[in-house]
Amino acid sequence: MSEHSRASGCPTTSSPANPDLVSSQDATPVDVDVVIVGGGAAGLSAATVLARSRRSVVVVDAGHPRNAPADGVHAFLGHDGLPPGDLLARGRAELASYGGEVVEGTVVDAAVPAGADLVSVTAADGTTWSARHLVLTTGVVDTLPDVPGLAEHWGTGVIHCPYCHGWEVRDQRVVVLATSPAAMHQAGLFHQLTDALTVVLHDPQALSSDDVARLRALGIDVVEGPVSRVLDEAGTLTGVEVPGGTVRADAVVVASFVEPRSPLLTSLGLDLTDLEMMGRVMARSVAADPVGRTAVPRVWAAGNLTDPMSQVVMAAAAGVRTGAMVNAEMVTEDQARRLELLG
Repeated sequence: MSEHSRASGCPTTSSPANPDLVSSQDATPVDVDVVIVGGGAAGLSAATVLARSRRSVVVVDAGHPRNAPADGVHAFLGHDGLPPGDLLARGRAELASYGGEVVEGTVVDAAVPAGADLVSVTAADGTTWSARHLVLTTGVVDTLPDVPGLAEHWGTGVIHCPYCHGWEVRDQRVVVLATSPAAMHQAGLFHQLTDALTVVLHDPQALSSDDVARLRALGIDVVEGPVSRVLDEAGTLTGVEVPGGTVRADAVVVASFVEPRSPLLTSLGLDLTDLEMMGRVMARSVAADPVGRTAVPRVWAAGNLTDPMSQVVMAAAAGVRTGAMVNAEMVTEDQARRLELLG
């Protein structure tokens, strides 16, 4: 029995649909059907699908959601404008209603022992679980350009996605910080929302002279950079400082570099894939097939971990799909084991 099971009463037998809760090949007892690392939209969605399928599931969550600074979730049908924390609270309550469990903590190690048909999972406090399957939904980290003030306003005055924040800055003064060729894409999307758009050439190599000419022909101001700092008054972003003075702004658009940083990726030997946009690597993700199956047996991944550009609704949908596929895999395992016992 795992340390967690002893401490909190987490059952070491499954729901009635799987009374023995053993791994399918060697009948090794396990603590839980599935451990999910990461309690965001993808993790809670996967867990709820599994719990509704009468699987025992534990979600281990470190409590650092990527969208925590944002005021609300958008483009999520029926939940538009809902604060991110409220969405997660609802998700946890729904999961609990089906018998799923959320544990606060950080998972620091996971492995698939040689010859064993299970995954061993270890948390920072020493709690351990053995599970039939492991689902990683730990998300990603956004790295911003090294400009004073950007990080302080990230998710409020400093934004990256027109579909997450664009409506809120419509018709306002918006600065696009050009750090890569992707700034052309951002400028086009935000120009759809406001005519008061300025592109600042933070990286002088980000855009070609033809790009700059196109922007100016479209009525978009282009200003030489770099940006030395973000300006604010009483905590509200007011503009950016450039060599020629100040560009007033209500919001700054920036492309972050997005990548997973979970220690589990190294311990499990999972590969990362570079994602390019306009000839430059903009993000990294965990390699997985369309349903979340990784190259490591019994280890799955979903959400921003495999698709860094997904919004919350897309991450939730990916969690549903992966949770369903994990359950289907266990159904096949259970049937094979029962047939073997009968034979």
